[in-house]
Amino acid sequence: MCKRLIYLARFVLVLVVLPPVSHAQVDNLLQNPSFEEEEDEDILDDPTWEQWCTWNPAEGAGSSVTVVDTEFIDGARSLRIDPKGPENWHFIVVNIGFPADLNKNYTASFWAKAEEPRTLTVQMKASDNSVNAWGATDFDLTTEWAEYYYTSDVQHVDVKLEFLCAGSEVPHWLDFVLVYEGEYVAGIEPGASSRVKAAAPEPADGALHPDTWANLSWRAGGHAVSHDVYIGDNLEDVDNGAEGAFVGNQADTTLIVGFPGFPYPDGLVPGTTYYWRIDEVNDADPNSPWKGDVWSFSIPPKTAYNPVPADGTDSIALDSELSWTAGFGSRLHTVYFGDDFDTVSNAVGGPPQSATSFTPASLEGEKVYYWRVDEFDALETHKGEVWSFATPGAIANPQPANGAADVQMIATLSWTAADNAASHELYFGADADAVKNATTASPEYIGPRALGAESYDPEGLAFDSSYTWRVDEVYPDGTVKGLVWSFSTADFILVDDFESYNDFDPPDPNSNRIFDKWKDGFGTADNGALVGNDLPPYAEQTIVHSGAQSMIYRYDNANKTSEATMTLVYPRDWTEQGVAKLSLWFRAASGNSAERMFVALNGTAVVYHDDAAATQTSGWNEWVIDLAAFAGVDLTNIDSITLGFGTKNSPAAGGTGTMYFDDIQLIR
Repeated sequence: MCKRLIYLARFVLVLVVLPPVSHAQVDNLLQNPSFEEEEDEDILDDPTWEQWCTWNPAEGAGSSVTVVDTEFIDGARSLRIDPKGPENWHFIVVNIGFPADLNKNYTASFWAKAEEPRTLTVQMKASDNSVNAWGATDFDLTTEWAEYYYTSDVQHVDVKLEFLCAGSEVPHWLDFVLVYEGEYVAGIEPGASSRVKAAAPEPADGALHPDTWANLSWRAGGHAVSHDVYIGDNLEDVDNGAEGAFVGNQADTTLIVGFPGFPYPDGLVPGTTYYWRIDEVNDADPNSPWKGDVWSFSIPPKTAYNPVPADGTDSIALDSELSWTAGFGSRLHTVYFGDDFDTVSNAVGGPPQSATSFTPASLEGEKVYYWRVDEFDALETHKGEVWSFATPGAIANPQPANGAADVQMIATLSWTAADNAASHELYFGADADAVKNATTASPEYIGPRALGAESYDPEGLAFDSSYTWRVDEVYPDGTVKGLVWSFSTADFILVDDFESYNDFDPPDPNSNRIFDKWKDGFGTADNGALVGNDLPPYAEQTIVHSGAQSMIYRYDNANKTSEATMTLVYPRDWTEQGVAKLSLWFRAASGNSAERMFVALNGTAVVYHDDAAATQTSGWNEWVIDLAAFAGVDLTNIDSITLGFGTKNSPAAGGTGTMYFDDIQLIR
């Protein structure tokens, strides 16, 4: 790490040497002060970022904010900000907010560095923007990590801290951000890295590496003396440390592969994904070795890939240009195009071209087209797979969507018929090639579907599996082979992800408001729960764990308990598919009172969270409950789930707060 300096505004302070002060000696009001999130995660406008968010007008478009582990001063990560915009307020990093006392002063301190010297403006503001900013201070960042701070009174009881990051487009880093009551406390030192696993892989995890050799590198864990290296083309072998995947132990944090004298001496194979893992070793530490994450990189195939439009896309404009990514080492490309699958699949002898794009002479509406690109690498021709797309008026709108993941096992299939089709022929199965090539004599053939019956119920899909389907359109003069669509099912059963709720009020027949499904204490004297917002959007759309919505839940336990209950239609059998646990994610707002949190099934079987102050925890937290803990309930017949605070059926003097819930699932 770089030498640590201490700055205040634009003045260098020369301080006497002080003994280090424990971080715990000040009550930091900000959660996640050191940005200990997943490394390299881009959290621009991501409300799941722990206690922090961003704000940018159109002038700040193109800014990026990423949690990284390449620079840090506390813990193992920091925040890298690449701002755009000519004014400093065009892009702002801001914490969600903290409670404050109007009679006290507060100190904000942080550590920062920049790629080049630049100014950074920091200020406080009312969280709801009802009071304009105060205490704005300009700090001159340098290329060295340094601590900066200022002390100010506050002008609102709910305050946020803002970093005005634009004005200069020089990238910079933030870490160890503190806000606490009173004057600046000198000597609060950031902590050493707590990271024990290897990190920062190169090639990056999931990268496409355009060569048949690679120089692998990584950042060593904080206690590592040497490194056990595993690599192979089988994920399970690498994850399990199989003998064939173990390369050896080494002191260096680099390794060449795909070169004579090194692993894979004959070269890495195009079209292959390689998995690798680094276990950190220190024989003097009883916790060694520390098993690393499994990373991967892929060598591009020799065939063309990444077609645009993507295979199976519908409603493509009639003037569309087709394009693709060239296969590994390819020099020339031969395109075959038409409206008959077999003709395109079997075509030979087409004219080669150097461009990786192709514009059909003319496209017609209500058509399914097929195309194939063969790649020539100066030695041989590599035949491409047949891709397809449909133009407007043809079959469209597959549900589940093409490529959808985490589809529930009770899903039904549906589609929009072609404008002039007379009927349909449906194919469905687990083998993609079999479905693609199926005929009416194949086991994948489900049968005909009449016009107006554009749906199919598989009557239960397998857990964590992949499926492919195809619908051929039947016309009076023949049958048109349809697009091939695919989806994969979830490895969980969904109880509620809060995505289906809307803001339509009764008597609208489409009304599905969150507080109509989760019955709370509105209008009662003994239930302090209030679910949702009073005005649209009724579901929470800013602070979410995944997707676009979560449930905001306000509790008031003043001589009452707080409960919100959803009656279940599905899932009712909490043993199907071998599920054994309930998983839910929760998050606490700042300033909450400490209350017990519980889940109840069928109104009687209750499990309490182990932390009696779970309402004061920071960030999103997963609560996993073994279903066996719900004593006395018939798990095959669950008709309701309750989320509550306090002690069920025992009202007592308590406090208030706000919680958020998301992604309630049954898992194995």
